[in-house]
Amino acid sequence: MTDIPWSTEPIIRLNDVTIGYKEKEPLVEIPNLEIFPGEIVAIAGPSGVGKSTLLKTIAGLIRPISGSVEVCGKSFPNRPNRGELGYVPQSLGLVRHASVLHNVMLGADSGHNNPIPFIGFCFPSSLAKKKAIQAINSMGLEEKINEPIRRLSGGQQRRVATARTLAQCPDLIMADEFLSELDEKTIDMVLGEVTKYVRSSNAALLVVEHDITRAKMMADRLLVIDDGRINPFITEPTAMEVKI
Repeated sequence: MTDIPWSTEPIIRLNDVTIGYKEKEPLVEIPNLEIFPGEIVAIAGPSGVGKSTLLKTIAGLIRPISGSVEVCGKSFPNRPNRGELGYVPQSLGLVRHASVLHNVMLGADSGHNNPIPFIGFCFPSSLAKKKAIQAINSMGLEEKINEPIRRLSGGQQRRVATARTLAQCPDLIMADEFLSELDEKTIDMVLGEVTKYVRSSNAALLVVEHDITRAKMMADRLLVIDDGRINPFITEPTAMEVKI
């Protein structure tokens, strides 16, 4: 396994956290969880056990029932700054009438020089476009760059959402089933690019993955949610390791 330059300070820290949508119906209890820069961590478990809810709680989209959630040095309800956290939800959150390029430019985090307006946002035209094109190419979507999202397949849309997050250059990527609807060859390509980014940037990746075999393949640590608890496992070295 590639040597990972883990920081001494975790990028995610949970203490005595209980998550769920109703106080009397908690889904998961987490006494302690720390995830460090340079780490790839997968969350697995049966449907309905709280995997996506945990991801949304860490992302600051859902208030924890109890406990402390700290992400990128900020405790809930404060949220990480733009550029610190990249989030790929199951719903993807793409603008369907806009092109692949414009959607990926939404994620490009390159300051506020030479802003140009686009659906209510401002973008630094040169750097944002450069980052967006690089991310699109890395996902094998260069021939679709000017296509509107509504004309793409489900798998292609997932690659656009991943490209948007990579263009953001975040310190932490959180992704919910971002490999679904992809064939095995495309999964290898997408995982390879995301892993390369994480290792070279000393970022962290936290991903929900229903396929435990795939989760073990991609991750340094596997967190299995079972009966309202998280059971951690250290995974074996895999072929998905990328040498930097």
